[in-house]
Amino acid sequence: MSLEITFLGTGSAFPSPLRGASALVLRREGQCWLFDCGEGTQTQLMRSHLRAARITKIFITHLHGDHFFGLPGLLCTLSLQSSPDASRTPVDIYGPLGLRSFLWRSLELSHSQLLFPYAVHELVPTRDQCPAEEFKDFSDWDRGEALSRGPPGRVLYLDPAEDSYLLVEDEQLVVRAFRLFHRVPSFGFVLEEKPRPGKLNVQKLKDLG
Repeated sequence: MSLEITFLGTGSAFPSPLRGASALVLRREGQCWLFDCGEGTQTQLMRSHLRAARITKIFITHLHGDHFFGLPGLLCTLSLQSSPDASRTPVDIYGPLGLRSFLWRSLELSHSQLLFPYAVHELVPTRDQCPAEEFKDFSDWDRGEALSRGPPGRVLYLDPAEDSYLLVEDEQLVVRAFRLFHRVPSFGFVLEEKPRPGKLNVQKLKDLG
């Protein structure tokens, strides 16, 4: 399996003319997975060798603006470059609880209609991931109208046995999120490649003794 990482932004707090806010892309099997999407990420993508249209998954570490304020704009730009296709696989977006409401409200207030489907999978944090006075419970934000009209997606809880959240699993790898301590609930992401059994030429081994 081929993996390639491209850093689009390594700046902190806000973008500068020479350094974008937090964003990196993992290219895998022709797909691009975006980790964080700070302001200006789509501009950085245009300067890179990557194709934004190949983004199939987006992972947001935490809800500080320099890590996700670029997301609504990027989705709108991707939509402008797309054709309506009801059969297209949704772009999967993973991030802390509250991200779904932010995206739905941002797109709704700006009258933005995406031409492709997307799903937001929210990670429910534990209260020990940030100082007690900073913890905010967003679990009731998507009740009623927003819940019925907003994007689909799963609500993911911590697996106590693994001390992590299972996000993606296929025949080649597993992607998990784990808790980080920060001023707001934060998550790191681990991609673990599954063991690949080798192929033996049994007859040749026998011939060689």
